[in-house]
Amino acid sequence: MTTLAAKLLGAAALILACACARAGDLVVIVSARSSVETLRTDQVAAIFLGQSARFPGGALATALDQPIGSAERDQFYVRVTGKTPALLKAHWSKLVFTGRGQPPRELQDSVAVRRAVAEDAGLIGYIDREALDPSVRQVLLVR
Repeated sequence: MTTLAAKLLGAAALILACACARAGDLVVIVSARSSVETLRTDQVAAIFLGQSARFPGGALATALDQPIGSAERDQFYVRVTGKTPALLKAHWSKLVFTGRGQPPRELQDSVAVRRAVAEDAGLIGYIDREALDPSVRQVLLVR
């Protein structure tokens, strides 16, 4: 790797780390009416990467995303899937191009995600922990 490439990679990692540090704790949520109680990190990753369309019990699962470029989104994908924004874009480009999937629908913020998830037991999303309320159930704390 050239020195310039190494410096650029280091700068990108630093920017991403700063973005993650600014974001608060994230939680993965489902509707309070959902039968899903908890999920493992690998199960959440499979749903959000289009590798699984169902919750462990067999019910359909539809993921909702935060906006591209938001600190919440970047933190979620790095911590849950291990993918940077660039790797995530490449992942979805491949799936869309081959006709094997579409990325999750984006909503404007944690409040919009929480409201949508609360209304539909088949939805799953991630929000800032401070946006939690009794209408949704936390199934995973993102660490």
